[in-house]
Amino acid sequence: MAELHDIILRPLVTEKAAAGEAAENTYVFEVGETANKHEIKNAIERFFNVKVEDVRTVRVRGKFKRFGRFYGKRSNWKKAYVKLASGHTLNFFEA
Repeated sequence: MAELHDIILRPLVTEKAAAGEAAENTYVFEVGETANKHEIKNAIERFFNVKVEDVRTVRVRGKFKRFGRFYGKRSNWKKAYVKLASGHTLNFFEA
């Protein structure tokens, strides 16, 4: 089994993610490309000490970009939409 820091890379804090937090108790994370839904669920539950209800994953394709006169491609990555059980929340901005 992979380590927690190999499964959960970072939370994604965007306007769309904030709207999901407020409406559906859903949080968005960047996860490792080889992580599956069961590993993501277990990692979130162990790391944040919450109950996870559902996990949905999306593979994001890297864009072709231009770097000066050269063309390159950004890396592919994977994100997970994690829905928590009612009564459980996460706060990334605690002081």
